Amino acid sequence: MSAPPVWLEVALNGTWGSGRQPLAPVTTEALVAEAVACVDAGAAVVHLHAFDDAGRPREAYDLYAPVLEGIRAARDAVCYPTVPMGPVPSADAAAGRERYAVVDRLAAAGLAEWAVVDPGSLVVATAEELAAGGDGFLYANGAADVRAGLDVCARHRLVTSFAVYEPGFTRLGALLRRPDAPRPVHRFMFSDTFGFGFPPADWALEAHLRLLERCDPGAPWMVAGLGVELGELTDVAVHRGGHVRVGLEDAPLGCRRSNVELVRAAVARIEAVGRRVATPTEVRAATLGA
Repeated sequence: MSAPPVWLEVALNGTWGSGRQPLAPVTTEALVAEAVACVDAGAAVVHLHAFDDAGRPREAYDLYAPVLEGIRAARDAVCYPTVPMGPVPSADAAAGRERYAVVDRLAAAGLAEWAVVDPGSLVVATAEELAAGGDGFLYANGAADVRAGLDVCARHRLVTSFAVYEPGFTRLGALLRRPDAPRPVHRFMFSDTFGFGFPPADWALEAHLRLLERCDPGAPWMVAGLGVELGELTDVAVHRGGHVRVGLEDAPLGCRRSNVELVRAAVARIEAVGRRVATPTEVRAATLGA
């Protein structure tokens, strides 16, 4: 029996803006065009952040909806937005629900199929920023936030995308997991630019996988990161049965390759080890049937 296809996700932009990631799309037209090109190149899953007219990242239904509608009108793709990056964790269930209000509305409109639920908190800062005395940014997710996100996933049958910035995120995610929601995808976030998590190394992936097998045996997973080139770790992950995310949200800041180039390079690596990328239909069948 042939090996199952590899899910390839593209994260189009992140919060960097044109100053730190000049090739990342931010306008509605650019996001739609780039998503379409990436799907044509082999990506089945598209993740994006919305920006307002001043070029600032902002989580608003009226900003996301035209982008997601434009992508869906042009191509079949599994699409999903982000959530506000709270500097403090939500103190109660009501605050957590407010954080996921836009995702909830997009899902109700049929415009989102996955949802970001990050089970833990971290400081987002580059080594350079820290060395200069900077503090970076506290990305905080309390239990109320995680529960609110999982509640939206259960209500709308959204696939939970757990970003695992630190190993403990796997443990907390498993403890709070909702059995009435689709099984989460654990996205291991590597970096050799920022001060969190593991560098993109074989031993680091092995550590993640051992903990995942203990906490959520058989759960789907993928490799990704921030400010990182995964390189040969992509090959190792595919050999181990994992999936892959690329894109200008994850690439080193100031990356000179476009999202489409990053997708094409990932497809080439996947095919070079004897595998093929999954279609959106295959991703849906695998995630919603898990």
